Amino acid sequence: MKAKILIAVIFFSGMISAQQTQKKTEEIKTIEEVKLSKKVFVKKSDRFVYDVASSPIAKGTNSFNLLQQTPMLSSTDGKTFKIMGKSSVVFYINGKRTLMDAEAITEMLKNTPSENIQRIEVVTVPGSEFQVEANEGVVNIVMKKSKTNGYNGTLKMNNSQSFYNNPSSGIAFNLRQNKWSFNSNFNMGSYREREKYTLSNGDATFRNDSYGTMDDPNKNYGGSINIDYEINKNQNLGFSYNMRYNKSFGSVLDMTNFENGILSNRTVNQEDAQTRNHNFNLNYEIKTDTLGSKLTSNISYLWFNRDKVSLGETFPLSNIASYSAFKQAVPQIINNYAANIDYIKKFRNESTFAIGTSYNFTNTDSDTRQDDFVGNSFVNNTNLSNHFIYKENIIGAYATYERKFSEKFTGKIGTRLEATISSGDVVGKPDIGFERNYNNLLPYATLNYAINENHNITYSFSSRVRRPGFGQLNPSRTYFTPTNYIQNNPFMQASRNYNQEINYMYKNAFYANVSFNFAENAYGQLPLQGIETKIKRDENGNPEYDEHGNLIKITTKFLRYIRTNYGNNKQLGLTLGMNKAWFGDIWTTNYSANFEYATYKGSVTKDPTSQQIPGDTEELQPYIINVKTLNMFFQTNNMLRLSAKKDWYLGINYWIMPSREMEIGKLHTQQSFDVNIKKIMGNFTFLVELNDVFNQNIDDIRTIQNNGSFNTVRSFQYRREFNVNVTYNFGNQKLKKAREVKSANDAIRSRT
Repeated sequence: MKAKILIAVIFFSGMISAQQTQKKTEEIKTIEEVKLSKKVFVKKSDRFVYDVASSPIAKGTNSFNLLQQTPMLSSTDGKTFKIMGKSSVVFYINGKRTLMDAEAITEMLKNTPSENIQRIEVVTVPGSEFQVEANEGVVNIVMKKSKTNGYNGTLKMNNSQSFYNNPSSGIAFNLRQNKWSFNSNFNMGSYREREKYTLSNGDATFRNDSYGTMDDPNKNYGGSINIDYEINKNQNLGFSYNMRYNKSFGSVLDMTNFENGILSNRTVNQEDAQTRNHNFNLNYEIKTDTLGSKLTSNISYLWFNRDKVSLGETFPLSNIASYSAFKQAVPQIINNYAANIDYIKKFRNESTFAIGTSYNFTNTDSDTRQDDFVGNSFVNNTNLSNHFIYKENIIGAYATYERKFSEKFTGKIGTRLEATISSGDVVGKPDIGFERNYNNLLPYATLNYAINENHNITYSFSSRVRRPGFGQLNPSRTYFTPTNYIQNNPFMQASRNYNQEINYMYKNAFYANVSFNFAENAYGQLPLQGIETKIKRDENGNPEYDEHGNLIKITTKFLRYIRTNYGNNKQLGLTLGMNKAWFGDIWTTNYSANFEYATYKGSVTKDPTSQQIPGDTEELQPYIINVKTLNMFFQTNNMLRLSAKKDWYLGINYWIMPSREMEIGKLHTQQSFDVNIKKIMGNFTFLVELNDVFNQNIDDIRTIQNNGSFNTVRSFQYRREFNVNVTYNFGNQKLKKAREVKSANDAIRSRT
């Protein structure tokens, strides 16, 4: 409670101080006043624009740290971003969606000097031309440009110390010569992750408790090459390739298990996994007039391969348990072929018409095999082994029209039509499969009214489809213990999402956002508890009998996290924020407070993936969702300039997310206090960071049902971290970057 009061005092005292400061600055009309009155953060049409070039915070850091200081954006894990504490982020560069996966994007941002960025645009409700799903928002990074020939680059070295020490390094190189532009980057690092688990589940009649740790060593290699050739002043041809390789050999999950308070057994899961991702894209662009109209076309190919093999063993620690083991191989290969054509027509009255069409074909091949230890050898479990093939065709088309009616009033309308044809089959099991063909018409509209120089208001509406990730459709299991595991579900269906927002901005420093999101046929990962009764069988699959001739049956209580559709959810949100510099840019602040009233309603009464062998039975407890909750999130970012030479900076940041209810249960309070200091020495930048100083960023989810069943998952990820980062910039830092191009399979990549 003290933390919440402190945040409120800081936030609202800042607003009062801002009003007093404004009165004083209005009385001083000097050149210095003109410098300080630059509009660093403004609202334009369908987006918020953060003018990095006019902000003192963008000196001597990297793009990732700069985004952490950007209004409306937040990162609670140091890896991913959210808009207003809820919406996931899709990154664009110069209006073109990035071709990289999430980890590669993070490395790219941490290797890109902030001085290369002109502005950051935050689109809370993307238009029909953006390839996004559900309530995803867009962050468009606009780079600085110059026609100067030459080269530049960045060298970066980082060392991170949490539970383990993890070094990484990277290099980015840009070259421009007349009509040719070339840029590339390569990064590599070692990251060993440590996580401590506490798992509990049961009801009034029994209780399971598990305690243990996971060690996951990772080696990452990533890079990209982009080549752009200017055929003439109106035509460009581009090629890009990017890759990502992750190797995680020797991952170990070690859990000690108790049944009703009695020590039962120890489970050790050993895993080797590697992920390879290759993406090729060919782009052609032609300008059709001097106003900026243009036609672009792309063809793309994506190959994604993840191999995972694991050995799970359970060792008895009492007479109530016995030895068991399984071997599991879960490979997944994804091939995607895509193409798109877009045409943008600009008119002299400052209106714009855009139209485009796209095609995506995706084939996923997942040949899962599980062998169980029966008798004295491993025997294939035909029930849990499957060769799942999923095919998906998406044909899309959109049209948008944007009009500037006056200096104060602008509007934009559009629609997107998507036709999806998909099928899923398990080889050798003709009774398991599906076909789904559906069409979606997704309208979009936004109206922006600049009341006067100090007041701006915007209304936006959008409809989107959220499709399951390809890995979530593969009907495989990931085990914590023999009775506690994640079950993927090929029968998940896409959900429909409707988003509305009203934005208000005052004096380009204070903003308020009211949003309403509705998800129809929503899905998530939900805990299902139940009892499984199986006939004991020998290594040949034959039933075993006791001395009296009765079948021997084994009864087990389990907790299964299944990904499935459950019902609907609604979210009514309010965000209040401020972004302002004080005392001649010595102190820069970025504060925000998010309030959300959410309702989740639905139920799950069966597992569509269950395949019972004759004679075996399974009884599930219904999982009922009926949640009405008020969720909150508070964030304060402060940057202090410590020297007149602008070469020493101190950062003090804090965020808190009080307990919140979700469809999976109650997530307990999380918070993090972070400090950093940086020193700029010519082309070198030295940055020292200490994140989560008080070790309060912990995942703790607890679920309680009306029937008395409960489930607790507590994950401590050692997020207190000490980082030392050294960056060296070389070459011509005003070099124009190669033209960024949009890939035809952008919408598919996020689902891998």
